[in-house]
Amino acid sequence: MGLAPAITDIELLKDHPALARLLAWDPGVIESVKFDRNELTVYLSRESIREACALLRDDSACPFNLLSDITCVDWYPSAPRFEVVYHLFSIPNKERVRLKVKLDQESPVVESVISVWPGANYFEREVFDLFGVRFTGHPYLRRILMPEDWEGNPLRKDYPVEGYR
Repeated sequence: MGLAPAITDIELLKDHPALARLLAWDPGVIESVKFDRNELTVYLSRESIREACALLRDDSACPFNLLSDITCVDWYPSAPRFEVVYHLFSIPNKERVRLKVKLDQESPVVESVISVWPGANYFEREVFDLFGVRFTGHPYLRRILMPEDWEGNPLRKDYPVEGYR
């Protein structure tokens, strides 16, 4: 039994509670959507990520009350180079949604979501440390895994395999 093809038409997905809430709030912030393997992925503009997270956390119909992870993908040499990925979970509804923000190589900067989820602190520091993505408004954006004097960001695809010498 094969997998069903992914759905990328926003009109077919507009009844999904999380997407419906985001569309009712501001349809202009949604760049694209994808529904695959029973999970929704929403690509948002980088300026809207904190507000979108707060909206989904506080919505009574679909309370995504758990930020389970923030990570990053480096698509080097493609542009835009980075995708910051937010994995949200609704404990009452047992449902997941993935929010993604695309960032270019010249300015990999996005707003921090610590004001929405304080637990985002370590996730954002890890992405900053390993990929070099900056989070504006983060209260303590410092390296978390690598030494403070480490050069570069080791999970970037253009980072030398044996490190800088």
